Amino acid sequence: MIGSTKQFLVMMKRILLTILGIWLGFLAKAQDVQFSQFYAAPLFLNPAFTGNTELTRIGANYRNQWPGLDHSFNSYSAYMDHYMFDINSGIGLIFNGNRESKAKLSTNEVGLTYSYRLQLGFESFLRFGGQASFITRDAYFGDLVFGSQLDINRGVINPISGELLTDDYRHSFMDYNFGMLFHNEILWLGVAGHHLTQPNTSFIDGNISKLPMKLSGHGGIKIDLGEGFINNYFSNSRQERALFLAFNYKHQNPFNQLDIGTQFFIQPLVVGVWYRGFPVKYNLPNQEALIGLLGLTLESGLDIGYSFDFTTSKLGLSQSGGAHEVSIRYSFLFGDPNQRNRRSTIIPCFRF
Repeated sequence: MIGSTKQFLVMMKRILLTILGIWLGFLAKAQDVQFSQFYAAPLFLNPAFTGNTELTRIGANYRNQWPGLDHSFNSYSAYMDHYMFDINSGIGLIFNGNRESKAKLSTNEVGLTYSYRLQLGFESFLRFGGQASFITRDAYFGDLVFGSQLDINRGVINPISGELLTDDYRHSFMDYNFGMLFHNEILWLGVAGHHLTQPNTSFIDGNISKLPMKLSGHGGIKIDLGEGFINNYFSNSRQERALFLAFNYKHQNPFNQLDIGTQFFIQPLVVGVWYRGFPVKYNLPNQEALIGLLGLTLESGLDIGYSFDFTTSKLGLSQSGGAHEVSIRYSFLFGDPNQRNRRSTIIPCFRF
C-alpha cells in the first residue's frame, strides 16, 4: 500500500508539472529566444546586419537550454544573406524555431530580410534593415490531464476527460522587424525593434495574447593588438590579433536583459567570456549566466563556435545543466572577384 501511494504521488507530481507547463504556455506573454552567440546569428539580432560581410554567407545556430531539467528548450536559427554592390543592398533569408519539451509547444518562422548601406564618410556607414516573417505556433494537448480523469481511490487516470479539446492546435501570423546600424573601422552601434505590430499569439479564438515588442541596443569596439606571426608565406600576410568589447541590451515587457563581454581574436582562435543579467536590482530577479566561448575562424571562410552557459540564477547549474550552444557559418565571394578589394567596409564586429 505504501509503495502504491508513493507511485501515485510521483505520478501526481508529473501531472501537475505537465499542467503547469501548458498553463504557463497559455497565460504567459511569449518571450523571444536568446542566443549566447548572438553575433553568430546576425540576422536574428538585427535585420540591418543583412549583407554586412559584403560576401555571401550561410550559417546555422543550435541551442539546448537547461538540459538537466525535464522542461528543456531547444532553439535553432539558419540563415543566408548576400550583398549586392551595384545597389548597396543586402538580402537574406532566415529560419528560426524553438521547442519546449514538457509543454510540447513549438514555434517556427521563415523571414525575408533586406538592408541598405548609406555611406556617411570615408570609412563610416549607416545601414537600415527590415524583416517580414511568417510564423506558426503549434501545441499538442494530448497529454493534458484534467481533474475529472483522476480516480484517487484506485490511483489511476481515466482515459476520457469529457473536455472538448482536440490534440493539436496551430496558430499562424505575420511579424515585422526593423533595425539600424552605424559602423566605422573600429566601432559599431545598432538598434532594433522586433514584433512592431505586436501580433496575437493565442490559440483560442476570441482571446488576445499579444507578443510584446522587443527593443534592443547593441554595439562594441575593436582594439587592434598588432600583427602576429606570418601565417601565409605566399602572400606574406600576418596573423590578425584583436580585442573586442561589446554589449547587447534588450527590453521585452516586463523584462530587461544586458549582455556584456569580451573576445580575444588571435587568428584563427577566438576566446570569449560574457555576463548575462542586469547588475542593477529592480522588481524582477535577473542574474542569469556567465558564458564561456571557444571559436575557430579559418581563412577558407568557415567559422565554428561553441559556448556554455554557467547558470548563476537560483535555478543553479547542478539542476539546470546550463546551456550548450553551437554555431557554424561559411562566407565566400560570389560574383566578380574584382570586388574583393571592396571588403574593407566589413563591420569590425564580434566573431561570435
